[in-house]
Amino acid sequence: MFKKIIPFIFMLFTTGTLTACGRTQSTKEKEPERSEIVSEEEKTWNSTNRGTEESLIPEKNETEPSGTEDLEKRFGGNCIIEQTFEVELSEYNGKVYFVPFAPSEDHQDLHIQIIQDSKTLADIPSYVPDELAEEKFSSLDAVTFYDINYDGSTDILLIETYGSTSFAAVYYGFDADAEDYERQFISQEQLSENITKQAKPLSIPEIRSFLSNGKKNGEFSSYQEAYETVSRLYELEDTAEKGYNLIYFDANDIPELVAGVNGYYTSLYTYNNGTVYTLMDRWPYGAMGNAGYEYSPGKNSLRNYNNDFAGAILYTTYMTVSSEYSMDIAAQIETYNFDDVNKNKIPDENEAGSIGNYSVSYINGAEAADEECASYDAGNYEYMEAVMSLEELKSRLN
Repeated sequence: MFKKIIPFIFMLFTTGTLTACGRTQSTKEKEPERSEIVSEEEKTWNSTNRGTEESLIPEKNETEPSGTEDLEKRFGGNCIIEQTFEVELSEYNGKVYFVPFAPSEDHQDLHIQIIQDSKTLADIPSYVPDELAEEKFSSLDAVTFYDINYDGSTDILLIETYGSTSFAAVYYGFDADAEDYERQFISQEQLSENITKQAKPLSIPEIRSFLSNGKKNGEFSSYQEAYETVSRLYELEDTAEKGYNLIYFDANDIPELVAGVNGYYTSLYTYNNGTVYTLMDRWPYGAMGNAGYEYSPGKNSLRNYNNDFAGAILYTTYMTVSSEYSMDIAAQIETYNFDDVNKNKIPDENEAGSIGNYSVSYINGAEAADEECASYDAGNYEYMEAVMSLEELKSRLN
C-alpha cells in the first residue's frame, strides 16, 4: 500500500505540482549498491568526441554500438544509430538497449525506447522546451547514464538540438525494486530548463561540474560538501519554496539532511564515507489523513500517523534505517476505533455506534496488545521540519 504511489507522487512534485497523499510511504526493501551505480553503470558518450576525455570513456563492462547494418536490421532505419547503446541500467536485470528514434509520422519529436530481447521495457516521453515547440528536431548530441539525484536508480541525461538551439533533458529513473509497470523514466522539466540556462557551455562534463563540481557520489570529502551538493540539486528541481534542516536521526555524530516543502513533502539524506544516501525521497503528507513524519533524536526511529474515515482507522508506522541505508518498516500498527464486525475495514452504518467506544490493534494481521504496540515507540519524537533557508543551511554547513 505504501510503496505503490511514491513514483507517481514524485513525478507530480518534480514537474512543479504540489499535491497531497493518502497513506504513509515506504522505500525500497533493498537499495541497489551505490558503488555499483557509480563504478559499473556510469557511462557517458558524446557522438562527436568519443573517448577523448577521461570522463567520456565507457566503463569496461560496456559494449560499443553494433555495426550500422545490425542496428538498422534490429531497430529500423529511423533509429539514431550513433546514439544507440547496449547498457546496464539499475532499473532492469541484464543489459538493455537504449534506442532513440528520429521524428516520424507516428512521433513528431525524438522518441526513445528501452529494449531487451526484442521487448520494449519503457517508452521514454519526449521533452521539448515550450519555446522550441515549433522548431524541428536537428540532433541528439550526447547521452549519459548515472544516478543524478542520489536515490540509487540510474538516471538519463541527454543534450538535444531543435533548430539551432541545444538544451539538456533529464529523466529520473524509477525504480530498481519496483514492479515492472513502475520502472519508468520521468522527465524533469524544471531541472532540465535550469541546467540549460545555467550550465555553459552545454556539454556533459560542464553539466556534471555544474551539478556536483564534477564529483561522483562516493567521492565527497565531507558531509558538508555532500549536503551542499544535494541542496543545490534540490533547488534546481522545481520552483517551490523549499526549506532545510540538520538533525541527528541516529546515534553517530554526523547529522542527516532534511529537505522539503513544509506541509507537502519531506526528503531525508544521510552520509557515510564519501557517499550520500537518500532515505526519504519527497515523501508527501499534509492531507488525506497523513500527519507527517516524526523522529526520535539519536534513536534511529521514524514515526508516522495516518488515518482513514476521520480517525476511525489509525495507522501508526515505525521505520528504521537499515545497514544498507534504506528506510525499512519496523512495524505498522492498524488500530480500529470501531467494531468492524464484517471485517471489511469500513465503518458501516450498523457499526457507527461503536466509534470511540471500541479499540483493537493489529500488527501483520494479528491482534496486538497495547504493550506490544508500545514496544516500537522510542519516545521523545519531534516533527521532521525544514526550518532553514538554503542560505542558512550553507552557513551551518560552513
